[in-house]
Amino acid sequence: MINTYANFRDDVLPRIKRLGYNAVQIMAIQEHSYYASFGYHVTNFFAPSSRFGTPDDLKSLIDKAHKLGILVLMDIVYSHASNNVLDGLNMFDGTDGHYFHTGSRGHHSVWDSRLFNYGSWEVLSYLLSNARWWLEEYKFDGYRFDGVTSMMYIHHGLQNQICFFA
Repeated sequence: MINTYANFRDDVLPRIKRLGYNAVQIMAIQEHSYYASFGYHVTNFFAPSSRFGTPDDLKSLIDKAHKLGILVLMDIVYSHASNNVLDGLNMFDGTDGHYFHTGSRGHHSVWDSRLFNYGSWEVLSYLLSNARWWLEEYKFDGYRFDGVTSMMYIHHGLQNQICFFA
């Protein structure tokens, strides 16, 4: 069974509180096309996944967690995005490099996904505005950033090479 925001709110959060935890990290929140990707093939960065319920259901989950004294951290994916052309950012403007690096540098061969071009002000603005949006709209308390090694290293952490920021 795929759990829902409402089920998590009503059945799981009270158990988390009873066990003495004060924070929870939730994965696969951003809309993603491929269920088996665990939410890491994001297609819409400004939409909560519809497979778990409505946006209001997610807000209700977070509100309930806060009432229980539980912080809610979002597992956010800014290291890569879905390869999909029809429902994602890939080829959004008809080019290979609107949000992503062009050529092979813009593709993660192991994850089968696109890699953001952090050297672009537009990309940085898009991702930062997205991070702020989740905090303001849904009241998440913080983030766990997925794939940081892939963001920092040209080799994506798969071998010993030079740091991207060096």
